[in-house]
Amino acid sequence: PELSEEPPAEMVKMTKSKTFQAYLPNCHRTYSCIHCRAHLANHDELISKASGFFRDLSFQGSQGRAYLFNSVVNVGCGPAEERVLLTGLHAVADIYCENCKTTLGWKYEHAFESSQKYKEGKFIIELAHMIKDNGWE
Repeated sequence: PELSEEPPAEMVKMTKSKTFQAYLPNCHRTYSCIHCRAHLANHDELISKASGFFRDLSFQGSQGRAYLFNSVVNVGCGPAEERVLLTGLHAVADIYCENCKTTLGWKYEHAFESSQKYKEGKFIIELAHMIKDNGWE
């Protein structure tokens, strides 16, 4: 058999690129997972920094400050469980990065107090797990 300069196909080193379920547009300020840089949320979906009623709300996660979002991408959701949080009893489900599996925060499934109903269906992501991307200068 003749020797060839190219290795056989089965010996070619394949590199796996990162693939996320969703990519957010580069034209918007976004938040990404600090551990793997998967996109998590568009700045426009941030509730806790919005004007009006929500402006002065600050959220606390298990590892410090957190932000409340209307919607997020590239996250998985665990089973819901009842927890007593600083604002009362809620049914929440932990959320994690679909890419690196890091627990990021939680989703509010149900609020038992009427003053907390606005949180239902919303997501908390702890600042310790996020990095700002795209156009924050």
